[in-house]
Amino acid sequence: LMIEVLILAVALSMDAFAVSIGLGAKHNSRIMHLSLMSAGYFGLFQGVMPLIGYLGGKGVLGWIESYASWIAFLLLLLIGIKMIYESFSEGIEEDITQITHRVMLILAIATSIDAMAAGFSLTILDVNPLIACLIIGSITFFFSWLGVLIGSKSGTWLESKAEFLGGITLILIGVKILLE
Repeated sequence: LMIEVLILAVALSMDAFAVSIGLGAKHNSRIMHLSLMSAGYFGLFQGVMPLIGYLGGKGVLGWIESYASWIAFLLLLLIGIKMIYESFSEGIEEDITQITHRVMLILAIATSIDAMAAGFSLTILDVNPLIACLIIGSITFFFSWLGVLIGSKSGTWLESKAEFLGGITLILIGVKILLE
């Protein structure tokens, strides 16, 4: 089951990875500072939001337990479809002229809302939610840090591919949950 958490973590981190690539490609000054800032914000929010989703899911699990697999599947399906759709549109980093803590906070919240919904699926997996969220946050930290560095060197060509792959992976995790 830890492999499922790792796969979920990589898939969830693709949103932050894609945004980080865009940030690195469009803001080429102080790359190390930007990569650590991006990693810190995205890693923290991607780690905390699934825990909120998990706790919310635990709170209502008694009422919806017989439908929990379907709900997790539908949430992951919707998030996956949204990520695939977004992979075909221009990134939000296009309009950002200056990277401030406020901008990073907004980006971190925007990219981690999906992780909160996906956190519900942790109620179905037999894993320690704190460890799962630590893994999700750590993997997102790494991918966000790496994304800025990749973006600064290669531009945005990888941005949409990462988001597309993350969306497909989330849908497959949802299907697996449904079939168990």
